[in-house]
Amino acid sequence: MSLVHIYVAPGFEEVELITIADVLRRCEIDTQLVSLSEELLISGAHQISVAADLPFSAASDSPDLIVLPGGGPGTAALMAHTALHQRLQQQIAANARVAAICAAPMVLAKIGLLQGKNACCYPGCESALIAGGANISAYNVTSDGLITTSRGPATAALFALELAAQLKGHQIAHEVGKAMLYL
Repeated sequence: MSLVHIYVAPGFEEVELITIADVLRRCEIDTQLVSLSEELLISGAHQISVAADLPFSAASDSPDLIVLPGGGPGTAALMAHTALHQRLQQQIAANARVAAICAAPMVLAKIGLLQGKNACCYPGCESALIAGGANISAYNVTSDGLITTSRGPATAALFALELAAQLKGHQIAHEVGKAMLYL
């Protein structure tokens, strides 16, 4: 069974986090919310709190996919977390997947993972991706090699279904998307 870690930072975008976790779990993918710290109760950008499954220190397994939700304050916290940056680089070095949505692709650009890659992000964040060597895509969800990016809250379901298709196949992703009335 595939394992996904979604990193949760204070100020995360609630729609993105919940939608991604929900869709992946409906596809029967083992999806764990990982706090950036030891604190498990984390408040989002709109004061909706979620309980993470694991603190950062306990997320030692090598997941098949690491996902970064966006949100302005959440992305700022992800950008400042050097231990997370090391995990992301190790993930790619291990030939495993990484995904980021909204402003969070800026984290991937900052640590060099978007060099020469097609990527998309929340409007207004493009300059950070370009500075990191990315080619900006106009699509709502963009996959290039091991990296998948998306634009924001309204694209979270499409993003999650693309990740599900990568991990479980297009048929399961399509069935779940159809049952949820996304497709």
